[in-house]
Amino acid sequence: MEIVVSQIMKAVRFHEFGGPEVLRYDEAPRPALRAGEVLVRVHAIGLNPPDWYLREGYKMLPREWQPKVSFPVVPGTDISGVVHAIAEDVGTFSMGDEVYSMVRFPSGLAGESRGYAEYVSVPASELARKPSGIDHVSAAAAPMSLLTAWQFLIELGHNEPNPLQPNRHEPVPLAGKTVMVNGAAGGVGHLAVQLAKWKGAHVTAVASGKNETLLRDLGADEIIDYGKQAPEGVVRDLDLVIDAVGGPETERFLRTLKRGGSLFPIFPLGFAGADEAAARGMTVSTTQVRSNGAQLEQIGRLLDDGTIRTVIDSTYPLAEARQAHERAAKGHIQGKIVLTVE
Repeated sequence: MEIVVSQIMKAVRFHEFGGPEVLRYDEAPRPALRAGEVLVRVHAIGLNPPDWYLREGYKMLPREWQPKVSFPVVPGTDISGVVHAIAEDVGTFSMGDEVYSMVRFPSGLAGESRGYAEYVSVPASELARKPSGIDHVSAAAAPMSLLTAWQFLIELGHNEPNPLQPNRHEPVPLAGKTVMVNGAAGGVGHLAVQLAKWKGAHVTAVASGKNETLLRDLGADEIIDYGKQAPEGVVRDLDLVIDAVGGPETERFLRTLKRGGSLFPIFPLGFAGADEAAARGMTVSTTQVRSNGAQLEQIGRLLDDGTIRTVIDSTYPLAEARQAHERAAKGHIQGKIVLTVE
C-alpha cells in the first residue's frame, strides 16, 4: 500500500557535494507515506556530523565504503514535530501527537533520512512521543547524540552485526566506576557525562576551559582543560574512557586506563592501538548508532523529568541551514545546533 501525497514543501537540498555553500533552501515534493510510516510536520531539526559527512560525499571514508548518493539530496536525521498523517497499518500514534525521531539511520545515510524539510516520513518503529516537559528545539537536539551515548553506555538495544568490529559492543557497569569523557561539551559528550553520572560514575570531563561551568552544572566531578594540559599526562587508572572526538589520537587514552579498563571511541577510524590494548588487557569497543523508537520513548522520561537535558549551542531558521553548517565548521560547539521550522 502506498498513499501518495503530492503537495510541495520547503526543504534544504544540495545538488552536488561540497561545503556549506551547496545547501539550497528549495521547493521539494512532500514525501509519500508508505505502509508502516507516519508523516510528521517538522518543527525543529538537530544537526549532526553525518549531515556534513553526507554533504561532503563521505570523503573521509575509503572509496569502497562511500555510499552511492542520488541528487538532489535532503540531509538530516533528527527531527521533532507533530503527526500529520498515518498509514492505515500504524496504530501506535494519533493525529496531532508531538513526536521526535532519528530517521532511518544508518539505513538512510546515503540521503534517505531527509530531515531538513517541513515534512518527513518516518517508520513508526523509529518514532517516539516527544517528552512533554521540553520544547521541539530541545527534543530535536537529542536523538542521534543521545541514542549514541545510550547505546554505547547503557543498552545497545539491537542484534545487528557490528560494521566496525567483529564482536558485539557491550556497555560496561558504571556504578562506582571512574569515567572520563573526551569532547565532553559536544553533542554526544555532554549527554555521556549526564548518563554516566545518572548511573553512579565519578566523571572527569575533558573540554575547553570555557565550558567548565556548564559541565559542572551537568554533573562532572572534575574538569580537564585540554588547552592547558593533556589528559593522558595527568590521569591514570580509569575504568572507562568515552572519546566523543575519536580518530587517530584515541589511542593516547590507553595510558589513562587501568589494566582491564575500557576505551569507547565514538569515531573509531584511524585507531591504531589494538595491539597495545590487548597487551595491557584493555577493551576497545565501538558501535554504529541505530534508530530506535522504543529507546527514545524510554530515554524521553529522563528528558521529561530533567534528569538529563540537551544543551543548545545555537538555532537557525531552516532557510539558514548554510549558516548553521558554517557554525558547525568553526568547531567548539557547546551542545547542539538546531534548525527551526515555522
